[in-house]
Amino acid sequence: MAQQQIEYQYVDRPEISETYVDTLEKMVFDGQTLRMEFCVNRMNEPKPPNPPTGKKYTACRLVLPPMGLIEMTNKLNGIVAAMEKQGIIKKEVIPVVAPSPGGKPN
Repeated sequence: MAQQQIEYQYVDRPEISETYVDTLEKMVFDGQTLRMEFCVNRMNEPKPPNPPTGKKYTACRLVLPPMGLIEMTNKLNGIVAAMEKQGIIKKEVIPVVAPSPGGKPN
């Protein structure tokens, strides 16, 4: 028996604030969910001639089930494709180096 598809109505909640992040610090898939920790960088007061310093603070933790990950991946791929088409970004191909029979890269 086929499972019936559930139709959800999207409800916007404008009272939810946006969260700005600089980096994706951690990403772990535990077999059930993808857990991501996003961070924001904050610079310390400059003290010349010392080099600039700062701290990285957790700004958001996001947990997705596999289907949510697939949906997010599909939407991100669409955005990346549109940005490539507009020339905003360029996909970089990274060569894969196969290990030699001795276990070391060729």
